[in-house]
Amino acid sequence: MSVIVEFFAAPDDASAALALRTGPRTAYESLSFGNFDAEEAVVEWECLLSGGSFEELVEAGEPRPIAGQDDDERVVFALSPRLSAALAEAERSQLQHAAAAWSQRRAEDGEVIDTEIAEVILGDLAALVSSARRQGRDVYCWVG
Repeated sequence: MSVIVEFFAAPDDASAALALRTGPRTAYESLSFGNFDAEEAVVEWECLLSGGSFEELVEAGEPRPIAGQDDDERVVFALSPRLSAALAEAERSQLQHAAAAWSQRRAEDGEVIDTEIAEVILGDLAALVSSARRQGRDVYCWVG
């Protein structure tokens, strides 16, 4: 379980990787959340918003690691272009539906994520992705 999850917009993978040790807050616009498995979440969100199966996405290497390893305390990974597009293009009702479904999936696995919190996470992330795309940036996640 993650302690801190921060989504942020950076110009490229090399720049995003620099956030590994200290986190992105000082250098990039970011959103901070906590206490959920961000790597699993982004794959689930992509499934909910774009279709496909969890297993297929994981086998395809999603989420794409940028810096750190799973056994490190901190990692940086990229949101897939497909997830970024889905978030940027999603209507509020689609985000609400995905948030409710994600909350329910987590509950089935014994993890409590309130539906309203899930809506905030997906809504804020969609806004960050939209802003990043307008600036020609990609969105990454730092977990520490």
